[in-house]
Amino acid sequence: MKFFRQEVDNAVDALLMQQVILYPTDTVWGLGCDAEVTRAVDQVYKLKNRPAEKACIVLVADEQMFARYATVVPPNLTELLATQERPTTYVVPGSRQLAPNLLAPDGSIGLRVVQQDEFCRLVIRRLGHGLVSTSANLSGEPTPAVFSEINPVLVRKADYVVNWRQDDETRSAPSRVVRVLADGGLEVLRG
Repeated sequence: MKFFRQEVDNAVDALLMQQVILYPTDTVWGLGCDAEVTRAVDQVYKLKNRPAEKACIVLVADEQMFARYATVVPPNLTELLATQERPTTYVVPGSRQLAPNLLAPDGSIGLRVVQQDEFCRLVIRRLGHGLVSTSANLSGEPTPAVFSEINPVLVRKADYVVNWRQDDETRSAPSRVVRVLADGGLEVLRG
C-alpha cells in the first residue's frame, strides 16, 4: 500500500509542476497532464506528434468535476454512469476552465468519470483538476494495452513514468465514446 500511495504522490507532484506523466488509466496506458494548463497540454501534443486539431479526453473524478468542465451536462448522467458496462467517454460542449488547446474545433471535449480505477481516481482527486488522457503512443502507432508495448521514445521523454501496474499484462479496450445530443440522446462514435 505504501508503494501505491507513493506513486500517487509522485504523479501528482509531477502534474503540479506542469509536467507530462505516462500512467495506467482505467482503460489503456496514457500520457497526461493537468487539463487546465495550456503549456502542459502543448507538451503532450508535441510528445505524441499529435495534430493540434485532434482533441484529447479528460478524466474526471466525479459528476461535480464533470459539470465543472462541461457547459452542457446530460440530465441523466447519474443513470448513464450507473448503467455503463465499460468506461465511457461523453463528448459534450467544453467549458472555459479547460486549457483551450484541449477543445476540438467545434468546442467540444470528451469527459470520462473514472469509476473503477483507484489509482487514477486518487490522482485526479489529489490534483483537484481534470487529467488529460491520450493513449501512450506516437500519433499513428497502435494503442498500447500494456506497459511493455509502449514505444521506448515515449518512456524516455515523459517527465514522470508511473511505476504502478507496469508488470500488469491485463488488457483492456479503449473507452467507448459517445456524443451527447441536444435531446439528451447518445450517438456512438466508438463502440
